[in-house]
Amino acid sequence: MSDRSRVSVVVPAFNEEKSVADVVARIGSESGWREVLVIDDGSSDQTAAAALGAGARVVRHPYNKGNGAAVKTGVREARGDVVLLMDADGQHDARDIDALLAKMETHDMVIGSRKACDQPPLRALGNFVFRALASWLTGRPIPDLTSGFRAVDREKMLSLLNLLPNGFSYPTTSCLAFLKAGYNVTFVPIKAHRRVGASKIRPLRDGVLFLLIIFKIITIYSPLKIFFPIATFSFLAGAGYGLWNVIVHHKIPMGAALLIQLAVIVFLIGLLSEQIAAWQERR
Repeated sequence: MSDRSRVSVVVPAFNEEKSVADVVARIGSESGWREVLVIDDGSSDQTAAAALGAGARVVRHPYNKGNGAAVKTGVREARGDVVLLMDADGQHDARDIDALLAKMETHDMVIGSRKACDQPPLRALGNFVFRALASWLTGRPIPDLTSGFRAVDREKMLSLLNLLPNGFSYPTTSCLAFLKAGYNVTFVPIKAHRRVGASKIRPLRDGVLFLLIIFKIITIYSPLKIFFPIATFSFLAGAGYGLWNVIVHHKIPMGAALLIQLAVIVFLIGLLSEQIAAWQERR
């Protein structure tokens, strides 16, 4: 995308006074943007003042709502047709911006994909598990599910804002929602730097939340991806347990019958959910 006057750069920030001015300055060095917009998510330090001093337009939350809530505010407040999202902690390199925007000519969302070596080992392992699960559920390779560096069509993002949580899992939700809604999503390799200051993500709590978000989005768009494997496992377990008891004890135990009944119920619920999802897509 050569017309930068259509692009709003949105930087959600919470207590990032040490890095936000440098981030804004690096973005501003590439002139021609519609705007550089910092969403101060109820910071208790001088984040807002630092961003203003560096030349950004600042919108402040009266209290801390979460990274996802700051992104939603940024998308609503943005004046451009394309929203470029970057973190305020200095991880993202402004030199990668052009690579993302170039893909926006033919795509609705372009995500900066980090290498595993650029992430802390524990987070890289967690992201690998989430990527593998999300890739299987969506039927599409996903090299980076949690990157906050992305360009997105504003109107399409607005249509899905109600699905985004207020916490740190907005990258996961938006990526899966765009993929399952049939929008064009692609990934561009980027270089991620060590962040300034300590991370605000708690691996255990946010890891469980990311996992729940993946299942939530898939059950909204493709419920049978979740219900059918559960029904199949339950049916095979019940049938196998029952067959073994017939051969050995010459009877079918109640447990086997319950497992098979559970399989039928789960499958029918999944089938009904699939029809509801298809009906919602046609609306």
